[in-house]
Order: sequence, then C-alpha cells, then structure tokens
Amino acid sequence: MDYGKFKFDAAQRAKESRRKSTNVGIKEMKYRPKIGPGDFDTKTRQVERFLGEGHKVKVTIMFRGREMSHPELGKRILDRVAEHVLEVGKVEVVPKLDGRNMIMVLAPDKRGGGPPGRGRPTRPEPDAAAEPPAEAEPGAAAEPVVTAGAPAETAASAATTAETED
Repeated sequence: MDYGKFKFDAAQRAKESRRKSTNVGIKEMKYRPKIGPGDFDTKTRQVERFLGEGHKVKVTIMFRGREMSHPELGKRILDRVAEHVLEVGKVEVVPKLDGRNMIMVLAPDKRGGGPPGRGRPTRPEPDAAAEPPAEAEPGAAAEPVVTAGAPAETAASAATTAETED
C-alpha cells in the first residue's frame, strides 16, 4: 500500500468518527432568589429546551447582600427547576453553595425518548378528515354514492333500493 492511500484512508476514518460524535455543550441559566413566576417559567422553559437539544445545563442562583443569609430560598428554587425538567433531564451535580452562588448541573436524560424537535412541542396538524361532515339540509340534492364496480346512484335512490330488496 502506498503512503498516499494510507493518508487518505486515515483522513476518511477521522472524518467519519467526527461525524458520529456529538458535541455536548454546557449552557448556563442564572436565577435570583426573588424571581417572579413569569420569569421562572420562561427560564425553566429555556432549560428544558437546552436539555432537549442534548446540552448540559448549569443552573446558578445568584445571591446579593442579605440574600446570602437565606440559602434555603435558593435551594428551594433549584429543587423546583429540577422537578419541572424531570421528563427531559436529571440532576448530575446536586445543589451546593459556591461563594455567592448556588450551583446545580442538569444533564439530558437518555431514556427521555429522543430530543423533541429543537425543543419546541409539536402541534398536530389539523386533519380535514377528522371534521364531522356537515348535516344535509332537508330537500337538498343528495350526493351520488359510488361503490366499486357499481354505477353511481344517489343516496336517496340507494335507500329506496335497499328498502325494496328487504
């Protein structure tokens, strides 16, 4: 085997291994102890989206001033975040106080059934066949009923034919 072919094959194997590997990044979401319900929901949805895309998420609670004397508030928020993302992720590093920040790391859950499409829930497409047919008005012309191998006939004549055959 010549050296050029060897180099080419090595490059192809390296390219293939890069293609099969997944690049797991670590994202960070910062919360505060006095976070409002709307902000909490928005940030937690983002955390769910990151986990759905396969990233690890570092959740940080930032304390300022007197908030440092109540780390249980930060722990409570981190527990709520972990509870909300239970379907798509699991706690990899339990909450711990690190200076003025409390940190927890979440990892995507492998048994979650695969990543949802870019983190957004998919809506079912409206199906025209699922709508109930509109009621026919009395006296309106009946639409023809076509069966395989039979000539087209109206629903009214099919009903009268069925009654006379009985």
